[in-house]
Amino acid sequence: MAFDALSPTGRKPFAIAHRGGALLAPENTAEAFRAAAAIGADIVETDLRVSADGALVCLHDADLARLAGDPRLVAETELTTLRGLLPAMMTLDEAIAASAPLGLLLDVKLTDPAVLSRILAAFEAGGATRRSLLGLREIGLIAAARALSRDITLLGLLPDPDSAAAARAAGADWFRLWQGEATHERIATARAAGLQVAIMVGQPRSVADPGYPPFPVGRIDAEGIVQVLALAPDAVMLDDPRLLLAARPVTGLSSS
Repeated sequence: MAFDALSPTGRKPFAIAHRGGALLAPENTAEAFRAAAAIGADIVETDLRVSADGALVCLHDADLARLAGDPRLVAETELTTLRGLLPAMMTLDEAIAASAPLGLLLDVKLTDPAVLSRILAAFEAGGATRRSLLGLREIGLIAAARALSRDITLLGLLPDPDSAAAARAAGADWFRLWQGEATHERIATARAAGLQVAIMVGQPRSVADPGYPPFPVGRIDAEGIVQVLALAPDAVMLDDPRLLLAARPVTGLSSS
């Protein structure tokens, strides 16, 4: 599929800069995208929410507390106010432009299928459909997106690590596994269903609970990277892609 052509070297796993590269520069900003490109990342990931006046904005959290010290919800705040609080925040159109020529992974934090047509239209207007990966968190959203477009590449960001077959049946092309749930068996199951696999490093929380892996979302160490590479995923998402790029085999799998 077209998305596989993103790595100019043809090397796998693809290095996906989580939140644009949250350890390289402020998360989900054009500065982070530029930093990710400069170190050789293949893909930049960003998050999507909707403002009170309907703007598609690239913010991870549902509220503004962590990033701006403001308790208001993104969904209850208008775009001009968001820009005043977070001047480096991008709209989706701006993220599409800033990410070129890298691949763009969009983690949709929304559950209303009505937003899908707007996202797909933005990809098309920005000439980004063939280099974009749309991450969706519900089976119904995956099916709805596939019904709207045969061209967009879809990533299942589903909470159940054993739902690969269901994701594929709904129309997904890729499947996300968290590092702590990624096994050879689950990856084999996903591939048997016709999916490629991305591993998200760390735990699905901002502060790691005791256990493995001992890092919050997006974080990993050199030992962890070696363990992830041993699983031979197709892509790895992490806050600092340099850790992956340094350990990635010189001769990887050729894209096809």
